[in-house]
Amino acid sequence: MSGNDLRAAATSTATGPLPVDYDDVAAAAQRLEGHAHRTPVLRSRQADAEIGASVFFKCESFQRVGAFKFRGAFNALAQLPAATARRGVVAYSSGNHAQAVAAAGAELGIPAVIVMPADAPAVKVAATRAYGAEVMLYDRATQSREALADELSRARGLAVIPPFDHPHVVAGQGTAAKELLEDVGPLDYLFVCVGGGGLISGCAIAAKHLAPACRVIGVEPAGADDAVRSFRTRTLQRCDRPDTIADGARTASLGAVTFPLVLAHVDDMVTVGDDALLRWMVFLWERLKVVIEPTGALGAAGLLERCVAVSPGARVGVIVSGGNADLAALAPRLATLGAG
Repeated sequence: MSGNDLRAAATSTATGPLPVDYDDVAAAAQRLEGHAHRTPVLRSRQADAEIGASVFFKCESFQRVGAFKFRGAFNALAQLPAATARRGVVAYSSGNHAQAVAAAGAELGIPAVIVMPADAPAVKVAATRAYGAEVMLYDRATQSREALADELSRARGLAVIPPFDHPHVVAGQGTAAKELLEDVGPLDYLFVCVGGGGLISGCAIAAKHLAPACRVIGVEPAGADDAVRSFRTRTLQRCDRPDTIADGARTASLGAVTFPLVLAHVDDMVTVGDDALLRWMVFLWERLKVVIEPTGALGAAGLLERCVAVSPGARVGVIVSGGNADLAALAPRLATLGAG
């Protein structure tokens, strides 16, 4: 879909019913019961002291495939008509959505073809293949992943499952915030990473329903700040050459589904630089004793970097979105930070 098409779709949606509501999130939660993990909520006294608040980390790094993406992928695949499911699906992703569609497809008996960039983290490519999916690599500098997926869809009759811009995907992702609020009670703030907007859209819908006073904050890499600019201007912006260590947030823009949802439900958007992101990622490694990838640490970095002033004593939720860290690729960057 072109930029003009996205703007038109977002404007049209803004004047009518939004494409996802809390009933969709609640239905997704029922669909995911027994398939997705109910991931743990971890605490850190050091994080509380840093912010002067009570911080609750919802650790989707413990989700199946190591990221929240399984929620949306399973919810979307589980609703395919039988004839469509038999033919299979095609998805495009730098890694976590790829693994999620592959794993959900394997569980549901749905063949999956995944279009992945040739420079995607090797650990994510290997995992996607291990789940049984066919992987097609492409050059992100010269080829369009959307165009390749559309070509495969037409040639093989496959259903396209996009990584974020799909109502069923958004609803599935929102179950992460639904669980968090059910487990810890109302929150004053919720910090969520932003790539294409699927996670924050779904989580904001859940948060606003279960804790209406909760302020939902999106956090994006400074080198891939299209969503922040879109939020500020209320006009869809693009970042065609995102430059960030957070590979899961290297999206060109929000989508026709996610853009109006972000405008309707998100309270603020901020950015963090890669050095700060890596520094706080290591902090979480050390304090929570869990492995988190850079994209997974975006929400925490936005909070701990004090990009938004949090009221003293507030209750703050953070979605830790994934843990598929490519340690070999991260090592040189961590060495420059003095981390080992």
